[in-house]
Amino acid sequence: MSWKTAFRSFYYETADAPEDIVLPPAETVLLVIDIQNTYLEPKDTPGENTRWQPFFDRMREVVIPNTRALQDWARDAGIEVIHARIACLKEDGRDRSLSQKKPGFNYLLLPKDRADSQIVDAVGPRADEIVVTKTTDSALTGTNLRMILHNMGIRHVIVAGIFTDQCVSSSVRSLADESFDVVVVEDCCAAATDELHRHELAVINMIYCHVVSSAEVRGFLAR
Repeated sequence: MSWKTAFRSFYYETADAPEDIVLPPAETVLLVIDIQNTYLEPKDTPGENTRWQPFFDRMREVVIPNTRALQDWARDAGIEVIHARIACLKEDGRDRSLSQKKPGFNYLLLPKDRADSQIVDAVGPRADEIVVTKTTDSALTGTNLRMILHNMGIRHVIVAGIFTDQCVSSSVRSLADESFDVVVVEDCCAAATDELHRHELAVINMIYCHVVSSAEVRGFLAR
């Protein structure tokens, strides 16, 4: 199935096919969100490890290798690669947003210099690639990423990372609200479950972004 017909929600079941996507390298960035060591660490109990095993498998077998390949393609094509990560500036996390202080899965205390807050080496920054540090879900809210993109003349943003239904979705919506054209690469993203991943892609597709595969996005490069 083509990106033009995949991941259709109720709102767009009968909509016309979108126009072809063209990505001029000088006006495009690849934004990789929150692929950090903490999310690959074992859980506290065997039961939780079992529950999360499909996510761990997808990250190691699909998301990380595909994202690394996409980064290499982008660099070769002259597309800037930008990284976003969750990390607090204060050791006690006072600077975090409320959503990251709530109990449960969303409780995130990741001081910026600690090993678990770092980006996974395989998809980490090269040379002078920009890394934005956020204490919010959206990579635009509370960072200077919006200004960076505008200053660099960027109009198109390719998005990869985790979690599809949380930080990826929040970032995509913020980017769309700022009138960037957004492409989400579905096989470079993951949620805790495949059901959550696919559901959120259908929710954001055609409204805030276009959802495509890593193979398809390579065909959008302006010649």
